[in-house]
Amino acid sequence: MSSMSPESSTSPAAGKPYQVIARKYRPQAFDDLLDQNHIKTTLRNAIEQRRIAHGYIFSGQRGTGKTTTARILARCLNCVQGPTDHPCDVCASCLEITAGGSPDVIEIDAASNRGINEMRELRENVRYQPSRDRYKIFIIDEAHQITNEAFNALLKTIEEPPEWAVFVLCTTESHKIPATIASRCQHFSFRSVDSNDLIDRMREICVKEGVDADDEALAVIAQSGEGRLLWQPPRRRFRSNPPRGLWN
Repeated sequence: MSSMSPESSTSPAAGKPYQVIARKYRPQAFDDLLDQNHIKTTLRNAIEQRRIAHGYIFSGQRGTGKTTTARILARCLNCVQGPTDHPCDVCASCLEITAGGSPDVIEIDAASNRGINEMRELRENVRYQPSRDRYKIFIIDEAHQITNEAFNALLKTIEEPPEWAVFVLCTTESHKIPATIASRCQHFSFRSVDSNDLIDRMREICVKEGVDADDEALAVIAQSGEGRLLWQPPRRRFRSNPPRGLWN
């Protein structure tokens, strides 16, 4: 169904470590996001009109672009030319956020930092102004796993944050976010990505990577993804080893 050209199977050039495709082709701007036009338009208008909210909830199934959009938003807000919906991609802020090393964009995995002590530490961190950039942005992934006690500790901060703080809560289960938190944030619901758009995107990546994949193979992968750009094989469907060629 698919094969890789001899050129693409060679080792990467010296000095260029291999980067997995999911990171290599991760969208870096609103224009690169598949679908989600309702979210892109709203965020762009907010940035253009300087109506930046202090709290956002990005909800939807895995692989629809929640965390990616949060990082794009962070770049838009902290770019030296911003706030702008077209970050420059060359300033220190843009480069550091893309590389995941910005001191003013803090990403928190709530699956492993879900307790009251972690939220109290975050609350203390919010008090300090950004070290360099315009905003101090907190991206909380898997936010629904935060305990009720921890949410209560965070409530006052989200209700009345300092002017430089922006919170982005990413979750696959928005119904688990307490109403006291949700009512103080703007909620954006991410939709499943259209299969045709997925196929077009995969075809584009295959061309760049030198991979020969026919339409049937791409259609099978898109169907298995169930509207997600990043996904894991549905292991429950395969008691033994899953068929190779779909994701291996």
